[in-house]
Amino acid sequence: MPVYESDSDADTPPGKLFSRTRSIHEVLGGGPVADILLWRNRNVSAALLAGTTLIWFLFEVVEYNFVTLLCHISITAMLVTFIWHKAAEIFNWEAPQIPQFRFTFDYVASTFHGRFNQLMSNLIDIASGRDFRQFILAITVLYVLSVIGSCFSFLNLLYLGLFCMETLPFLYDRFEEEVDTLVGRMAREIRRLYRRFDAHFLNKIPRGPVKEKKTR
Repeated sequence: MPVYESDSDADTPPGKLFSRTRSIHEVLGGGPVADILLWRNRNVSAALLAGTTLIWFLFEVVEYNFVTLLCHISITAMLVTFIWHKAAEIFNWEAPQIPQFRFTFDYVASTFHGRFNQLMSNLIDIASGRDFRQFILAITVLYVLSVIGSCFSFLNLLYLGLFCMETLPFLYDRFEEEVDTLVGRMAREIRRLYRRFDAHFLNKIPRGPVKEKKTR
């Protein structure tokens, strides 16, 4: 029986996706971000998905300008606050207590800086050619992303990425066994097709004789 028709792969039990040894929660960082992406904090996950969908709808469908939207939100908030204060004075209600929002820009900047440095370090390590398979895979993924990016606007591409981040990890965590089994079957079929292609075509390509080096 030919090598490419071997059934040895069929007896191999399906492994984890990307040959990982950790859980999907640990792969995503194991912190609050992983809880949000896996919908373990449903309120925050739903609010984040609804907020990004609303922003995408306003800018892409309604075609709101960012400055116009920001001004309209500010006008609405100021009018609501003004009416609330005046109504409290007239009807002797308790004045509204507006909470103070403090944005932790230092934390966000440091987190982004660390992730960006890690990404650049990984790209430089891959570009060094230590692992040729990772190098080809990275080039292929970047090319596919460039083709996809040319078909969508930046906002649509950003929303699509956020939507996938909010849904795909959750779906994989819920149907992990089914996905691993399906991916394992696809990987075995790809290996079988490659063996067949190698046996029928690549091995039949004539190769020149290897010249022996003359030793003095």
